Amino acid sequence: MSEGRNDGRTRPRRRRKVSFLTLNKVESVDYKDVATLQKFISERGKILAARQTGNTAKQQRMISNAIKSAREMALLPFVVREAVDTGPRRRSMGDSREPRENREPRESKQTEEAGE
Repeated sequence: MSEGRNDGRTRPRRRRKVSFLTLNKVESVDYKDVATLQKFISERGKILAARQTGNTAKQQRMISNAIKSAREMALLPFVVREAVDTGPRRRSMGDSREPRENREPRESKQTEEAGE
């Protein structure tokens, strides 16, 4: 068998993604440049991996340090929380009461005293 031939056993390699910083010829990233830093943060507020962004090791260190500084200065959030509808709430084991929608409304003490 020939060594250079692809006989179906090996997968072709993917090209490495080119970094945003390399394309725009950015030498250094400042922690105050929030618009640039947000390109390297996920929807949940996590720092994206170098494999996803295409950063070199040096660029990744520079980006992560800038993001951490921006978080400390309150320019970026540490965590982004989204409101998630989880459905109806469950009762705990010790809660034997009926759900509110099934209960009869209680009369207040004021209406009882007024009726006497």
